[in-house]
Amino acid sequence: MSRYDALRARALDLFRAGVEAADPSHSVVRSLREAPLPAPGPGGRVSVVAFGKAAPLMARAALSVIDADETLIVTVDGLAVDLPGADVHFASHPVPDKRGEAAAREVLRRAQALGPQDRLLALVSGGASALLPAPVEGVSLADKIAVNRLLLASGAEIGETNLVRQSLSRLKGGGLARAAAPAGILSLILSDVVEGDLGIVASGPTAAPLGSEADAAALLRRFGLWEKVPDTVRRHLERAHPPRSLPPVDNRLIGSNALSLAAMARACAGAKQVAEPLVGDVSDAAETVLAHWPQPGGAVLFGGETTVRIAGDGLGGRNQELSLRVAALARARGLPGDFVFLSGGTDGRDGPTDAAGGLVDGATLSRMREAGVDPTEALARNDSYHALKASGDLILMPPTGTNVADLQVLLRL
Repeated sequence: MSRYDALRARALDLFRAGVEAADPSHSVVRSLREAPLPAPGPGGRVSVVAFGKAAPLMARAALSVIDADETLIVTVDGLAVDLPGADVHFASHPVPDKRGEAAAREVLRRAQALGPQDRLLALVSGGASALLPAPVEGVSLADKIAVNRLLLASGAEIGETNLVRQSLSRLKGGGLARAAAPAGILSLILSDVVEGDLGIVASGPTAAPLGSEADAAALLRRFGLWEKVPDTVRRHLERAHPPRSLPPVDNRLIGSNALSLAAMARACAGAKQVAEPLVGDVSDAAETVLAHWPQPGGAVLFGGETTVRIAGDGLGGRNQELSLRVAALARARGLPGDFVFLSGGTDGRDGPTDAAGGLVDGATLSRMREAGVDPTEALARNDSYHALKASGDLILMPPTGTNVADLQVLLRL
């Protein structure tokens, strides 16, 4: 039995407290009871569209409060959905696929069929940017996938990535709201981004766009991607486009990273809660974690969403790579080894893996090397998944049904 076992269990308990605070069911019910969806006009109907990683739970909660004439759910593979009468679509994340494109067409078809007497309840959660690709005319799904892969590997932050996604989509950047107008629209949003910007969550299907096509082109140039994206994308972004206005929408933020971080703090008396979000490249974020190294018996809590610049051919996610970098940097700096550090995605999935993140301690690197894995080489190849698997430091859990970005816990014995 390791001397770190109790501390590792404590870190996992705190992480779960943060995840539970983002329970979409409670948030949806509370919002709809405090400010109900306006009743449809004479002869009107209520359409519910739920999309994202929390879509099934949000839809179930909404239908416990309101009566709907139709319900459409679009979510990620692996989630169990048992909601009689709902039209359920599964699609790929983080790289879009044909199933998502078909689901996006159905979402737009239903929205465009609504009239002024009808009401649309949109239930929005993280992941929907990839789940609902609706390319603009002249741009194919393959083109969008190519752009998405370039952005994911570039180190671009989520708002920057979603600016480009919006500019290439008929659904994002307020596209759903424009399609549903003049119906009455209520959108309940579970934020998977730290800032809580409604234009960033799911690329803002019911929010104002983050910028123009010209802004998206400038961003691609800044990241050195302009010559790498397909010709169709460059032609679309270079054309003149009219401003994309937003019709009246009741947008409500019902869950966020900050609320989950506060819940972790309540569950850990005396913990230091770092107010500044943990964002940016994982190498910089690891330095930030070390800058808050606690005294013996201390606890430090973080929330945020980092990025990874992919240079190798390995497997992993931002949370796994951050945890491995913290372990390696702590050893290199000679910091006291009696610690545990957890970095996990609140949706239960980190990148294209079956892990939620990593939970490392002062003996992680030793266990890794004993298993025949060189942590320095693993980081160079962006292969944190296999390295942490070798040391027994992956966080493995079922999908949570929610998503409010990432949470981190640093504890000292």
